Amino acid sequence: MFTGIITGVGRLIARDGGQFQIACDYEPTLVGLGASVACDGCCLTVTGCEESGKGACLSFDVSNETLSKTTLSQWHVGSKINLERALKAGDELGGHLVTGHVDGVARIIDVAPDGDSQRFQFEVEPNLAPFIAQKGSVALDGTSLTVNTVAANRFSVNLIPHTLTHTTWGRKKPEDPVNIEVDMFARYVARMMEFKR
Repeated sequence: MFTGIITGVGRLIARDGGQFQIACDYEPTLVGLGASVACDGCCLTVTGCEESGKGACLSFDVSNETLSKTTLSQWHVGSKINLERALKAGDELGGHLVTGHVDGVARIIDVAPDGDSQRFQFEVEPNLAPFIAQKGSVALDGTSLTVNTVAANRFSVNLIPHTLTHTTWGRKKPEDPVNIEVDMFARYVARMMEFKR
């Protein structure tokens, strides 16, 4: 379980099919084998952890299912990746409950200044649109964000300067794909309503 509060930005340093190696500034002793790390919002299991410079080099095995449903298939050596280690009992829940189970890929269709922030507009597949509500929560590339506006299968969010500089969001541009995880409560409510009908 995660909160969508990014705790580091990693860099892909090697890839061989579904095997990925990511360099980051995490303390190696705090990331054990089998630990869960959200990588651009996708929960992956640590299969290797070695000291690397002032941080660590983390290894992950990624299934074909994950590659087909997320942006991970498009990662290349040098790609920057939002990282979040799994919650521990007693940790502050600063964002919203995020599972790391990506629902699909959204596409950035516009980025525009909004005061000191940036307003990003996205388009999602029609099947995900019912789960996105104004002032609701959504995780985009692992970042917990509040939905500002919704229209059909498009929605917008605002990103403050801190988020833009401490995550990969400062590098995003129109047409870029991002991993999306809808709010888990919206998913369960929709499922219950389906049975009620």
